[in-house]
Amino acid sequence: MTKPLIKISGLYKIFGPKPQSVLPMVKEGLSKDEVLAKTGHTVGLKDINLEINNGEIFVIMGLSGSGKSTLIRHFNRLIDPTEGRIDVEGTDVMQFAPKELEEFRRHKMSMVFQRFGLLPHRKVIDNVAYGLEIQGLDKTERLAKATEWVETVGLKGYEDQYPSQLSGGQQQRVGLARALCTDAEILLMDEAFSALDPLIRSEMQDQLIELQEKLHKTIIFITHDLDEALRIGDKIAILKDGELVQQGTPDEILLHPATDYVEAFVKDVNRARALTVETVMQKPSLRITTSTIEGALRQMRKSEHDYGYHVTEDGYQGLITEETLEEASQDDAIDNIEPSLYEDVPTISSESAIEEVLTEAISSDYSLPVINEDGELEGTLEKEKVADIFSDKEEKDEKEEIKAS
Repeated sequence: MTKPLIKISGLYKIFGPKPQSVLPMVKEGLSKDEVLAKTGHTVGLKDINLEINNGEIFVIMGLSGSGKSTLIRHFNRLIDPTEGRIDVEGTDVMQFAPKELEEFRRHKMSMVFQRFGLLPHRKVIDNVAYGLEIQGLDKTERLAKATEWVETVGLKGYEDQYPSQLSGGQQQRVGLARALCTDAEILLMDEAFSALDPLIRSEMQDQLIELQEKLHKTIIFITHDLDEALRIGDKIAILKDGELVQQGTPDEILLHPATDYVEAFVKDVNRARALTVETVMQKPSLRITTSTIEGALRQMRKSEHDYGYHVTEDGYQGLITEETLEEASQDDAIDNIEPSLYEDVPTISSESAIEEVLTEAISSDYSLPVINEDGELEGTLEKEKVADIFSDKEEKDEKEEIKAS
């Protein structure tokens, strides 16, 4: 099994003059409010354990005061824990001497800030190249590299502008380009899009997803917005009062909330928009793998199904029913399966949101075939599974109404 790129173990952070003296109380289970009332110390993080794999977008989310920004600042040791271990590629970063830590921050991790963090007196190109300047790279080389990243984030032509001449979205693109320009393996993004208008924020999310498909960076993304977390995250960790209350894939969080707190978070999410076909698709009930009508009928009759998905070496061909095969077998002029025998059923992608295929899924008499980019049959989308997404939510709403009454 592949080892995680980052591993956080038993991490505690207590703010106050004597954190070590307060630590036993926290471990005994006293709440954040109780610790504050008794000692005047604030529990920032309590027994955080998580693993982040190479190349994934790991979202840490929670409301204000949940500890998410405190946690992200532990990854590059802008904050040191009261207790715990932070491993990056198997090395405990708590053991770094000042010089090692400096090199680690320069080359291993880059940070994108909520308020952009740009240098106002420097032009766009110089802001983007700033990290490379700190690394000691030759001016010609760093400007050439910075120019590439300015173009990559869609700011070609703005190289000689100053930050004050740019919109908020453009400034954040500069911040993103600067972080990427250092070629750091890990990107820390603390509420990076929170200060942007909704439309620009959505555009930045799109750009991040698009860039990630090419770059495969490890991205730790902080947000208080569940919709944003569900949209961009491969994994999500939810914090409450410094404690990790649930972590998992977006669909696990959405469909199986671990606590009432998480359930309240996900309650109003548009599931059809947030979940993809991949989340609920099933294995194909029956693959027809022969080219002859007689052979297809044999396969069909051995199964419990009255239709199947015809696949060949060239991939998915079409959906065919037992009734159609029976009729075709009576025609002496036809021996092999022909395109005219297939049902008129749309194909869909596993990456599509349920919302995009909802009408077809509900109205079709058949489970929709899910086809990948190579034209191969990945699975099927059953209308019953789509209905389950909504019925589960309706049942929970009904229970809440009963409790309230």
